[in-house]
Amino acid sequence: MRTIGILITALATLAICGEIFDIAFPTARWFFDASRKLPWLNFTTDAKTIFPWFGWLSVAILVFAGISLIVASFVAGPPNPVTIRRIRRFKEIKRGYYSLLILLTLGGIASLDQVLVGKRALAVQHNGQWTFPAFVTKDYKNKDFGINGENAEAAADFREMKRRFATTGEGKVIMPLVPYDPTGDTLPPRSRPLVQREGIYYETGSRSPYSGLVARYHNVQNARMHLRHTMRKGILQGPVDGWDTVGNPVYNGEFKDGKALRDRYTGKTTKEQFLALETSDFRAVKYHPAPPIPEEKNWLGTNSIGSDVLAYLFGGLQVNFKAAIIYLPIVYLIGISIGLMMGYFGGIFDLIVQRLIEIFSNIPFLFVVIIFSSMVPEIYKGLPVILTILILFGWMGMTYLMRTAAYRDKERDYIAAARVLGASTPRILFRHLLPNTVAIIITLVPFTMSGLISSLTALDYLGFGLPPEYATWGRLLSDGLANLSSPWLVSSTFVSLVTLLVLITFVGEAVREAFDPKKFSYYR
Repeated sequence: MRTIGILITALATLAICGEIFDIAFPTARWFFDASRKLPWLNFTTDAKTIFPWFGWLSVAILVFAGISLIVASFVAGPPNPVTIRRIRRFKEIKRGYYSLLILLTLGGIASLDQVLVGKRALAVQHNGQWTFPAFVTKDYKNKDFGINGENAEAAADFREMKRRFATTGEGKVIMPLVPYDPTGDTLPPRSRPLVQREGIYYETGSRSPYSGLVARYHNVQNARMHLRHTMRKGILQGPVDGWDTVGNPVYNGEFKDGKALRDRYTGKTTKEQFLALETSDFRAVKYHPAPPIPEEKNWLGTNSIGSDVLAYLFGGLQVNFKAAIIYLPIVYLIGISIGLMMGYFGGIFDLIVQRLIEIFSNIPFLFVVIIFSSMVPEIYKGLPVILTILILFGWMGMTYLMRTAAYRDKERDYIAAARVLGASTPRILFRHLLPNTVAIIITLVPFTMSGLISSLTALDYLGFGLPPEYATWGRLLSDGLANLSSPWLVSSTFVSLVTLLVLITFVGEAVREAFDPKKFSYYR
């Protein structure tokens, strides 16, 4: 408990310091970034100043929760031997224990945020000075790093800057392991080098002659083509198109067996000068969705809009963990409170709440969420809105379990003793009844998290979930099913989703076994 309190307090402290001193700490900046993305989560104090009240409210809640856990850990008595025995039993179930360790590792990796995945450089050395763009909120421009001309006022392209500095020696750029943002970072069409053997072209690493589009490039990184051909079995066949250095179409023709049958040139220079321009060798053109290209650090390829798939999966993992961290405490607070009150008070209150729950339970959950989501204007859509809709229907599953536990225990001697001593109703519910239902709560948490991830994926797959600025596995899965000729999309998403859900299920099974009062069960 103390460790969790310290971590929560440290996260809130980093968020506050980052907001005050304009430092972009990994993960901690999310509270204020999420607030600024949605206008209704801010107060505008004047024409230029925005007060992100949602961010400040979030960190205030974190500070209160963290300090409360720390204080509670000091005033609490010695560890409960029953709890220690349950933890020991959980560790003995290796499948669940190792699954929990893997989940915690994934959570730690996701919390590193822009340190691992992002298009902003971790560090840039220029003119003898070091700057750290990934850890500040300032938006750097090309002119800040000595790049002048027509692109001087453009946002700094650190990937291009790294290539330029490697050539000129003007400085040094350190990029994250995956130098792409999960969303909003559309890449130009990819390409791979070809090798020529005995007049036949092969794609690097392939033994079969290449068939598909090939091109010579003015600029490979920006995908500025000079000549684009069709190649069949390693030989130029079919139409050819050409562009000058500024991107104007000036050349077209027809090839057969590697030789030009006809061509037409409309440029300002002569055709011979155009064809003699210094360009790259032939490269295989990979339009989006592009397959994995390790030399470009597209380890899992790109999706149909040009986003790196590995970065997109990382962003989706972050969304799932953030949603779970927000969703689970709120849902359990509502469900536990209502369930305990139903069992403790009984009577009319119990009957009314039961009827309401039965009405809501009979409504198709997914359809209702889709209807509510489609009614929300685009300007208001975001993770807070989607989670609010899910929370409205997610608290009912545990109420009957808590109601049964309260019914069972409210007539026991320790509750009667608390009443005689003058304990208030909230104290009886949350200091006496609640601790005796911990086994129920803990065994439900993994399965609730699994249901949340499945719901978010389903909504995004159907197009009623989060807006495009969020990386979501459901949208990537939909993209993969729309492009079955690009199997890396479906396979990577499916493996990620199933792996995460299986890990959570293993943890849930192990927790349920560890908190089972029976001495022997399936695992024994």
